[in-house]
Amino acid sequence: MDSSLTRNFCIIAHVDHGKTTLSDRLLEYTNTVSQRVLTEQHLDSMDLEKERGITIKSHPVTMTYPAKDGHLYKINLMDTPGHVDFAYEVSRSLAACEGAVLLIDAAQGVEAQTVANAHLATAQGLKIIPVINKIDLPSANLELCTTQLEDILMIPAEEAILASGKTGIGIQDILEAVVARIPPPRWTHHPATRALVFDSLYDSYRGVITYGRVFSGSVKAGDQMLLMSNGQKSEIKEVGVFTPKMTKTASLDAGDVGYVISNIKDTSEIKIGDTLTLARQPASEMLPGYKEVRPMVFCGLYPLESNDYEKLKAALGRLRLNDAAFLYQSESSVALGFGFRCGFLGLLHMEIIQERIRREHDVEIISTYPSVVYKVKAHGAEEIEVDNPINLPDPGTIDYIAEPTIKASIHIPNENMGDILSLVMEKRGVCEHTDTLDATRVMLTCILPLNEILVDFNDRLKSITHGYGSMDYEMGEYRESDLVKMDILINGDPVDAFASIVHRDKAEGKGRELCEKLAEIIPPQMFKVAIQAAIGGKIIARDNVKEMRKDVTAKCYGGDISRKRKLLDKQKEGKKKMKMIGKVNIPPDAFIQVLKN
Repeated sequence: MDSSLTRNFCIIAHVDHGKTTLSDRLLEYTNTVSQRVLTEQHLDSMDLEKERGITIKSHPVTMTYPAKDGHLYKINLMDTPGHVDFAYEVSRSLAACEGAVLLIDAAQGVEAQTVANAHLATAQGLKIIPVINKIDLPSANLELCTTQLEDILMIPAEEAILASGKTGIGIQDILEAVVARIPPPRWTHHPATRALVFDSLYDSYRGVITYGRVFSGSVKAGDQMLLMSNGQKSEIKEVGVFTPKMTKTASLDAGDVGYVISNIKDTSEIKIGDTLTLARQPASEMLPGYKEVRPMVFCGLYPLESNDYEKLKAALGRLRLNDAAFLYQSESSVALGFGFRCGFLGLLHMEIIQERIRREHDVEIISTYPSVVYKVKAHGAEEIEVDNPINLPDPGTIDYIAEPTIKASIHIPNENMGDILSLVMEKRGVCEHTDTLDATRVMLTCILPLNEILVDFNDRLKSITHGYGSMDYEMGEYRESDLVKMDILINGDPVDAFASIVHRDKAEGKGRELCEKLAEIIPPQMFKVAIQAAIGGKIIARDNVKEMRKDVTAKCYGGDISRKRKLLDKQKEGKKKMKMIGKVNIPPDAFIQVLKN
């Protein structure tokens, strides 16, 4: 098919605004998937995606559509995730398209991630088609949506298409708009073959399957391909398109989105954003790729059973193959044994990876408290990056510790503004300015330390706003702060699994909370065990584990009190001696319960 009759677009929106449901209707309308085979959330292939109702991985699919102008068009669609943690997936899909369908929920209007994704698409120079979805809902407010479209996103309201992914209203209008408004594939006249690698997948039987968008030339089985970033050459075994399952074709031509299977057996050799060309006539310049993604949140993952270490290592290796944003390296802990230090884009990303390890690879794991990357400057030394409290230099040698901040856009109803500002202040944040979106909603622009929003910020935002608040963020700069390393000592020995970097003002509260929790969980010992939270040599909080005591006075029937006291003093001396030579065995359950909390 001529490339002028090809259209490439993706669907972008805030989480839960109906992207995947709309994709289902498009597949149904174009007969790409027969009614007999079609399932709800058809493009979401993971059980986890279907259960949570969120898209985690971007899914390409090729459809054909006979338009009203009499031509048969080939349409390549990419369904993208909506959650902020998976914005990297969205940016990769946008780079492989010429246009984007921007979905807005008719009941909820423009949300934080809608704005962020619209800016991403505009920055890539894509044609945006606004679609107001879920117009069949009784709570739909079309007037509000069209006003927000013009005021917040600067898109003319007359361009908006009214649709419903559930009932199928407006599906033909969307397809006609894609054909009419989105330009044909760009850069098709380049003399050499160039394809953008936007994803890769590891198959245990076929090796690495590369997902690519061909910009110029064509690739077919038998060609010798060349990856431009590292000069890796390999013979192509098979090419094809997604319908949405993999369908083998004779070749992939300019404008096509599909897959390439080659001799490469290790996905670490294929870099996301690389340019694929032919070895016999290579291109001289690469396609614009993606900026390198860097993990923002780190935590330690350890197997519950120590003999599952190799199984966990294999599981992390497999997940790394299919997820360029996930990083890991081995580490060991005195308390938890051998494990891995893992980096994630955000908390949801971390939660999804942990759940996939448990389900897909059948490994029970425990994770340490999540932390971020700090920049630390010691006397007379260079600035270093620290993602694990154990690696922090001696407190006496540190000039400063700088922590990463985020610039957050928080969309909330007017009546919750006071509570949300209190939450921002509690998390050591500042509100730079507020913008009124309409009569009922405002947008706060806040600067917050990344470390403070890690655990419960989003949950509390949703709780305060009864589910109507939404947040999107981008990374800010590093700022110096009064941060300290807090150790937990059990019987005088520090336990590395509980070490954390906290702000000095919050250290005492967190230390007391942790000591109380541990004192509850650790079973009674033969002698009194002190659990202490310490900053350097200063103890800031303390609790005791109960001691087991034998009733040594039980055999005394009456008699002088001095006899009983003598027995108790003898017991006390024994306990003191035991404390000097005794060791405290902390059960693994204690670590799990504390780290879960």
